[in-house]
Amino acid sequence: MSDVAADSPQRSSHRSGRRRRGGGESPKKPFLAAQMEWGAVTYLDDPTQPVDPDGVQAIHDASMRILEEIGILFLNDEALDILKAAGCEVDYETKRVRMDRGFVMEAVDRAPAQFTITPRNPAHEITIGGRHVNFGQVASAPNVMDLDRGRRVGNRADYQDLLRLAQAYNCIHLNCGYPVEPIDIHASIRHLDAHYDMLTLTDKVIHAYSLGPERIEDVMEMARIAGGLTNEAFESRPHMFTNINSSSPLKHDWPMLDGAMRAARRGQAVIISPFTLAGAMAPVTIAGAVTQQNAEGLAAVALLQQVRDGAPCVYGAFTSNVDMKTGAPAFGTPEYVRAMQMSGQMARRYGLPLRASNANACNAPDAQAIWESLFSLQGSCSGHANVIYHAAGWMEGGLSASFEKFIIDCEMLQQIAYTNRPVPISADDLAVEAIGEVGPFGHFFGADHTQERYRDAFYAPLMSDWRNFEAWEEAGAVWTHDRANAAWKQILAEYEAPPIDPAIDEALCDFVARRKEEGGAPTDF
Repeated sequence: MSDVAADSPQRSSHRSGRRRRGGGESPKKPFLAAQMEWGAVTYLDDPTQPVDPDGVQAIHDASMRILEEIGILFLNDEALDILKAAGCEVDYETKRVRMDRGFVMEAVDRAPAQFTITPRNPAHEITIGGRHVNFGQVASAPNVMDLDRGRRVGNRADYQDLLRLAQAYNCIHLNCGYPVEPIDIHASIRHLDAHYDMLTLTDKVIHAYSLGPERIEDVMEMARIAGGLTNEAFESRPHMFTNINSSSPLKHDWPMLDGAMRAARRGQAVIISPFTLAGAMAPVTIAGAVTQQNAEGLAAVALLQQVRDGAPCVYGAFTSNVDMKTGAPAFGTPEYVRAMQMSGQMARRYGLPLRASNANACNAPDAQAIWESLFSLQGSCSGHANVIYHAAGWMEGGLSASFEKFIIDCEMLQQIAYTNRPVPISADDLAVEAIGEVGPFGHFFGADHTQERYRDAFYAPLMSDWRNFEAWEEAGAVWTHDRANAAWKQILAEYEAPPIDPAIDEALCDFVARRKEEGGAPTDF
């Protein structure tokens, strides 16, 4: 057994990590955050289209010129061989690939416009594409913060707690990755412990990182075991997904291409998200940045369709701008809003689902963090993103995950979901009789029409405090982030792990133990 395996948590600690926090002694309290029921969220309004049809065609034509004339670097020999066999122009010395637009479009046309991902609990299946939108929590932050303990390096305990919050909230549909990096677990086995936690503390859709063969293969096997599936059943449809980023400008690197091809080969979904910051890794104009994003993303879609015909792919968009004085990424800006809307136009042109993000660059869950996130969500939703990454808890340009911001974001997500419900119009809804009953001198608080309905309506009491100043002050003048702080603590105290078949849990533990014995994944690439 390797040293890292010997020092890693044993099976008993895996299981104890799933126990109900707070024990059974404390009385059950009302859930502080109003909850909508689990269910699909679909856009009610049409998408915003800031670019006219001629502009969309111009971005497409410019992207095709990039692919045909300039080319994309594929830093993976297997990918080069696949593209060479498919008829692309491949320079093995420079790793540059040029693709004919006819080849690209024929390949993109084979990717599905809509598909489902079924996790170990089929009741939490999600649909990617069409007018569906799915929210995923913060992912890949190296640090974590809350009001009590401040900002600190990511660790397994906080990682597990963020997973518990994601499971508790019905507005969170999928896990986009590690909500915070559990850096106290050695990198060679981190994916084993982290995904054991993800598969047992939640029963929602999971993500696997494309960081070399071992990690993606291990996690696919763990997802198969957790679902109680044969290899054939697992590979027949998506049960998990991965996300890859191009190394902008105009490069796809080895480990992400390797992971994406492995996932596609087994029928699992791949999100392709060029990280194109205008003025840094892409042209300073939004049109130029979206054009580059488009070329980089479509090139990878074309590759994956050669690996498996009909491989489920998502058009990822992460184009924003930077502060040109410091080079720091900026989010929630007008440029980001327009980039997401334009990305939606391009994704729909190709019949591909869209991924966007709820991003902000703030260092604390303050008013600026909220308006930056709100503008990011506006751009993502008005662009009809089907998957919104980092929808709850993302802070500091992705460097931190915040417990309080998670709660505040979930309230915004629930407002978005509620706003996208159709408005019923019936004679009873028009309330003519109730208006006549109350008349010009009464009020509707005590009307039968009101009393019969308000208890069934959804409100958002946690982050919306509609008392006047004096009543609020008398109640203790609790600020929004303080209320969020109380909420996440209570949610964790009341958390109960989703059930899992003991035999499946045993099989997962055995797999984790065996792979640790074998050394896990290399860390030297």
